[in-house]
Amino acid sequence: MSQNSPKNVAVIGAGPAGLVTARELQREGHSVVVFERENQLGGTWIYTPVTESDPIGVDPNRKIVHSSLYSSLRVNLPREIMGFRDYPFVATKKPNGDPRRYPGHREVLDYLNDFAADFGLIELVRFGTEVGYVGLLENGKWKVSSRKKENDHVVFVNEEYDAVVICNGRYTEPQIADIPGIEVWPGKQIHSHNYRVPEPFRDQVIVVIGGATSATDISREIAEVAKEVHISSRSALSGTPKKLHGYENLWLHSMIDAVGIDGGVNFQDGSKVYADIILHCTGYKYHFPFLETNGIVTVDDNRVGPLYKHIFPLNFAPSLSFVGLPWKLVPFPRCELQSKWIAGVLSGRISLLSKEDMIADIDAFYSSLDASCIPKRYTHNMDFQLDYEDWLAAECGSPPPEKWRKQMFFIARDKLKTQPERYRDQWDDDDLIIQAHQDFAKYIPELDQVQKLSR
Repeated sequence: MSQNSPKNVAVIGAGPAGLVTARELQREGHSVVVFERENQLGGTWIYTPVTESDPIGVDPNRKIVHSSLYSSLRVNLPREIMGFRDYPFVATKKPNGDPRRYPGHREVLDYLNDFAADFGLIELVRFGTEVGYVGLLENGKWKVSSRKKENDHVVFVNEEYDAVVICNGRYTEPQIADIPGIEVWPGKQIHSHNYRVPEPFRDQVIVVIGGATSATDISREIAEVAKEVHISSRSALSGTPKKLHGYENLWLHSMIDAVGIDGGVNFQDGSKVYADIILHCTGYKYHFPFLETNGIVTVDDNRVGPLYKHIFPLNFAPSLSFVGLPWKLVPFPRCELQSKWIAGVLSGRISLLSKEDMIADIDAFYSSLDASCIPKRYTHNMDFQLDYEDWLAAECGSPPPEKWRKQMFFIARDKLKTQPERYRDQWDDDDLIIQAHQDFAKYIPELDQVQKLSR
């Protein structure tokens, strides 16, 4: 690729990552086409009551449902830090708006639609268009094959692009717990990807596997209708099982040891329950079924690699990149900085290290994970790399994330762990909210510097 010339770039996915990537590429002068298989933008923030034909999500021939949202889902981070940095996620005066600090999922989708409209991104998106193949051609360009249904016919299109940015999300391919004896266990299994409302769990005995936010929220919601709910979590402390405070039918257990043909679920703490349903809140696999790299880019125990800074595959940098792989950080601003870096590298304004130096950086990173006994599946867990966004900002020539953002993130994360039922509606960081709104006034002049806080 020649430097300092606009590139023709394909972006796969019109969720938050794809939308902000399209904006940053366009700002840098590139030509952008966004491929979106759904008929609206928003990615995982599009709620649908529809679930997949295979509730556990392992049948490769199942009809894929993109969204993993449950009906009652509210965000688990305060809105002040959720939004893109120059497009604050503030409560609006729309008739159906959700002014809460931790709003429901519909408010996030509205925000993304407003973002796309205000930056002219909607005309860049090819809706109802699914990418079936991405591969490198001999001329150095990328072949992108897509299909779209038109008038009861499927139209296939093959095109060439200078670069491809993959923004297809990470909440579609369920990760299932490996449970000894599950092949003879007579109960039902479901992955949280296919959980929507609690009613189907009424009067049942449920075992929930997982300790993250979705497991916590869903367990408490179904406890309102279920006979019993038993949470199996790696993070369970010694002395389990124990009944959770405030509930008569909700218990915390250690990991599952095995299940049996009698319907029993045996836990490592020595307890046993007879369950009707096992609900896997066990996360997702990175999945790029359209990408063909002849084994150069792999997904190994949920490590996508080898990637430089979770973004660029060594042998294809900078013409192939990923946005949105890291987790345990605030996703929208992270994707914004990642895509800003990609856009600048593609235009030649920002230089990458030599291939040798990038290899050395990746090797050092992987070695540091090994030395800390961090499993490979946590490669993209950014809890271990809190300076990542500062590094990206410096590479892009952007100011680092504001101090109040980091303080608010750590406070919110701690509250989520210690007060899982109350943190969305009770807080004590009003001073940081004031600082946030003072910053937001640069982008929204009519915003009061001290806005009435909705609780």
